Amino acid sequence: MKKHHFCTLFNSVYLSRGLAMYRSLEKYCADFHLYIFAFDDVCYETLCKLNLRYATVIPLIDFEDDDLLAVKPTRTAGEYCWTCTPSIIHYAILTYRLDACTYLDADLLFFNDPAMLLEEIETRDRSVLLTEHRYTPVYDQAHSSGRYCVQFMCFKNTTEGMAVLSWWRSACLTWCYNRVEDGKFGDQKYLDDWMDRFSCVHELQHLGGGVAPWNVQQYDFKTEGTCLFGTELNSTNKFPLIFYHYHGFKYAESNAFVPTSGYALSENDLQYVYRPYIAALKAADSELKSVFRHYVFHECLPIPRIRKSIRRMFHLYIKGKFQHYYHQSYFL
Repeated sequence: MKKHHFCTLFNSVYLSRGLAMYRSLEKYCADFHLYIFAFDDVCYETLCKLNLRYATVIPLIDFEDDDLLAVKPTRTAGEYCWTCTPSIIHYAILTYRLDACTYLDADLLFFNDPAMLLEEIETRDRSVLLTEHRYTPVYDQAHSSGRYCVQFMCFKNTTEGMAVLSWWRSACLTWCYNRVEDGKFGDQKYLDDWMDRFSCVHELQHLGGGVAPWNVQQYDFKTEGTCLFGTELNSTNKFPLIFYHYHGFKYAESNAFVPTSGYALSENDLQYVYRPYIAALKAADSELKSVFRHYVFHECLPIPRIRKSIRRMFHLYIKGKFQHYYHQSYFL
């Protein structure tokens, strides 16, 4: 059985999400190792105390090189994370002598074994794997955000694969900002022409990889046994959901959450896709409290006048929902 190597990056504000993602890998991936790049000291110290069996935690001081440190003052915290994405993959492959490494966004949750997705570049003899946004037409942002999403990307340690990775790393060091400029946006728009620019790149075909708020409207979900399946509404094609990308998900006060912002979610989405995520996050939060009882490892959005309006309290605490805020009781 082949061992799969993954890498991710996050700071202490995303720690509960990152831990939930790790535990989902632990549940579904038969043989794996995750390299976690901790982007602040609290994150690093907490992860070390958790003693995660299938993870290696790398602090910034070990990872940052002269090239990254030179551009760091010119980037926001978010832009710097984007700048670092190709660099952490590059670092993991070279430092740990990996045959391949797959980058994962920290706000993913796995529902099945990602080996199903990685098989595609093996059967097609490619060195790089991309995942398309597959936008629902009303949410199509390909012009600004790109055709492909930096969420699940695999690079093999081959001459061709490392050439693509080095090209991307150099591009992000030169320019990586949270704005659209000259056909660029962050680290992501660089991927748009890779299928034409490089001969070793494969675009993922499996529908179960890359379901996210911008395309979830195209699917319906149902549990069969212990597996969650999606059905594409237009074609009725059925597929096992491998991972969901919880882009835009936010914690709020009063044990509430904002599942997403700007995208329509159905009751089916909330119950089959978001309910497991709330449960995974609550479990991660409990685990983290066992290490640092008084530290909060996520943001906490204020809910306007929630403690001053009986009507708002009724909707949130009794009905489980107020505007776009959902109380944990709505799911659990």
